[in-house]
Amino acid sequence: MIMLNKLPVFTLGVEEEYQIIDPETRDLRSHLSKIVDGAKIILNEQVKAEMHQSVVEVGTNICKSVAEAKCEIKFLRSKIVELADKQDLIVGGAGTHPFSKWQDQPITDDPRYHDIVNELQDAARSNLIFGMHCHVGIENREIGLQLMNQATYFLPHIFALSTNSPFWEGRKTGYKSFRTKVFDKFPRTGLPEYFDSVAAYQNYLDTLVKTNCIDNPKKIWWDLRLHPFYNTIEFRICDMCLTVDETICIVAIIQAIVAKLYKLNMNNTSFNIYRLALIKENKFRAARYGIDNNMIDFGLQKEVETKILILELLDFIDDVVDELGSRDDINYVHEILKNGTGADKQLAVFEETGNLSRVVDFITGEFTKGL
Repeated sequence: MIMLNKLPVFTLGVEEEYQIIDPETRDLRSHLSKIVDGAKIILNEQVKAEMHQSVVEVGTNICKSVAEAKCEIKFLRSKIVELADKQDLIVGGAGTHPFSKWQDQPITDDPRYHDIVNELQDAARSNLIFGMHCHVGIENREIGLQLMNQATYFLPHIFALSTNSPFWEGRKTGYKSFRTKVFDKFPRTGLPEYFDSVAAYQNYLDTLVKTNCIDNPKKIWWDLRLHPFYNTIEFRICDMCLTVDETICIVAIIQAIVAKLYKLNMNNTSFNIYRLALIKENKFRAARYGIDNNMIDFGLQKEVETKILILELLDFIDDVVDELGSRDDINYVHEILKNGTGADKQLAVFEETGNLSRVVDFITGEFTKGL
């Protein structure tokens, strides 16, 4: 975090998890580490294998602006598409694959993943899901913890915009994001616990390690966490997005939320902290309906259209957006509100064609849009 004018520069790091797909069957396909090994020559540690062999995870370098993050995501997507093409494979972006079965997908041969599978069994084997994570740099961890506590309120709003997993193993689930339902089987997931100090948070992590609940603090898989090793707040709630524009729009909103909450804190005006039991109600609604239907305005204690609440969020962050230089990227949210999230678009293709292979074609086509 580098000081500039009134606000710090809230650095960004973005991680995306990509689906590797067979162009003939449209099913997920193991890349046998060929894509990852090839990418490491060019991208070094910016690419890695995931638990299932049909997943590739990429991460940007530390970016000083949303524009810089956008350039990196475009570059990373392009390189993975290029490397996949050399293996006669294609790449897609969604929170789940429309019809692949987890039972058919091999686990990456790595001690870390073998340990997780050994501990969690079918909860781990079935965790065939794809997300987008966003790190926001914050050098003062005490302030970072306060911002995490306050930002939790906005997680359902962000999540609703990212919903992109309406299908699971060939079924229309009725959810706009079924990915979260799959991930709920893991321990230490969901909305983050409230901590009043970094010392209390560290004591919690130390207790879990000492009692062999976890061997590594990174096994706290909450929707939002103060990273145990880096000076970042990590937002982990989002589905993997279809397009670069959607990813960057959501990243820009996340950065602006952190910046606005920081600004309020510096002016001794903190945002209300609501009970997790209440925020869980909005998270469920976001998973079920995406940006359609209603969420709850807990200040007013009434239901409000989700799209209206998202527009109110834009008003809330408006006074920091220009200083962050992200107005154009944030304004893309109006396209999402008008045309639907990735889940809405997937469902529209299925309604039109009745064919999940056509949905996969749509996902892979959108992945390269704008590159």
